Amino acid sequence: MSSQVKSGNTVSVHYVGTLNDGTEFDSSRARGEAMSFTVGSGQLIAGFDQAVHGMTIGETKNITLAPDEAYGPLQEGLTQTVPQNAFPEGFSFTVGNQVMGQGEGGMPVVATIKEVQGNEIILDMNHPMAGKTLNFDIELVSIEDTTTGTDTTE
Repeated sequence: MSSQVKSGNTVSVHYVGTLNDGTEFDSSRARGEAMSFTVGSGQLIAGFDQAVHGMTIGETKNITLAPDEAYGPLQEGLTQTVPQNAFPEGFSFTVGNQVMGQGEGGMPVVATIKEVQGNEIILDMNHPMAGKTLNFDIELVSIEDTTTGTDTTE
C-alpha cells in the first residue's frame, strides 16, 4: 500500500506551471531540481498545497487554479508613485518591466512599472501573477512523514 500525502508531510514534487495561453512561467523540471515543502504550512499558494493532499508517489496531477486559489484578484488602484531618483543612476524605465524594492520592515517587494510621468514612476504593487489563472502539472516524487522521519521514495 502506497502512502498518501497528508497535512504535515514534507513532500518533493516536480511541476510545470503554465498560463492559459500555454506560456510556461515556472518549472522545477527546467531547473532540474524537485521542490520540497511541508504540506499545510502555508509555504505555497493554497490551491497548489491542497492539490497534493492524497497523492501517492509517482502520481501526476493536472490542476487549474483560479486567481482566488493562487495570488488573488488583480486589485485596481494598488499603485505607488516613486520619484525617479529613488532608482539607481542610469536605470531604464520600461513600462511593463518588474522592479525589486523593499517594503516596510525590509521585506522584498516586486512591482511592475505601470507608467512614467515626468520624474515620477507609477508602480503597480499587485503580485505579477495576481488575476491570472494558473495551470500546474504536478508529479509527487517523495513523501517524508515528519512524525516518524521516514522518507518514502519510489
